[in-house]
Amino acid sequence: MKHFVDISDFNINKLNSLLKSAKEIKKNPNKFSNKCKNKTLGMIFQKESTRTRVSFAVGIQKLGGYGLELSTDSIGFGKRESAEDILRALSQYIDVLLIRNNNHKIIKSLSSLNVMPIINGLSDYSHPCQILSDMFTINEKIGDIKNKLITWVGDYNNVLRSLIQLQNLYQFKLNIVMPKEILKKNKTKIIKSNSKNLMLTHIIKEGIKYADCVMTDAWVSMGEKSNKKKYFKNYQVNSDIFKNTSKDAIFMHCLPAHRDEEVSSKLLDSKNSVVWEQAKNRMFVQQSIILSIL
Repeated sequence: MKHFVDISDFNINKLNSLLKSAKEIKKNPNKFSNKCKNKTLGMIFQKESTRTRVSFAVGIQKLGGYGLELSTDSIGFGKRESAEDILRALSQYIDVLLIRNNNHKIIKSLSSLNVMPIINGLSDYSHPCQILSDMFTINEKIGDIKNKLITWVGDYNNVLRSLIQLQNLYQFKLNIVMPKEILKKNKTKIIKSNSKNLMLTHIIKEGIKYADCVMTDAWVSMGEKSNKKKYFKNYQVNSDIFKNTSKDAIFMHCLPAHRDEEVSSKLLDSKNSVVWEQAKNRMFVQQSIILSIL
């Protein structure tokens, strides 16, 4: 049975196939309007969501299917009965299940039951839907990611882990910029893959120099209780910092953005920013994912 849990679960050919399909869907959506006729996508959100929730719900609808949001309190997910038993019951009614939670192990465990296809809509460990659609946007806006320098400025979080998994496969140049306190704590985890073309630094101007694409995210993840924000005060991505990038560089943020914190409003709203197209492309890539696992 097919699932979409982590980027590292796939090879380049499969990911390229997903991106090719997403491109076709975006170019000619009417061609796919009945591909999911009589199919239902269940969605369990144990964390807040805007883009993931709406892009999946609208995406399945545009494919001719139906999106059903399942409140964890209403169905008693993991409380009224075990998550495994609920999954087995849900598999009698729906065709694929999206889960967004704080526990990656639960998503992995439920997918291993192989009773229905599972999509990771974000966990504490990874965010594969986001990163695959980000790659789609990069390819679309500035060309093949394999020939580009991507710079990440921010924390060692779920989005970065998925980005590193993508880099392990495609071997594009990836610079990771984070405060030395955060880097020291996570360096061993980051470099354990022995990936080529990976550079780590705590100096933002050094890491961003000649970058073709700069990505950032909130300094503290949603729901995380931490005082680490104090380390990031000099790591805002703004127009002055962005001058060190390549001529046609783009700025990306998975959103929600904390304006004038990790990114300046001026840069977020500038011609270099592709964040809204980035958000839009989530739907096309996720439609491709749905079609690939049904």
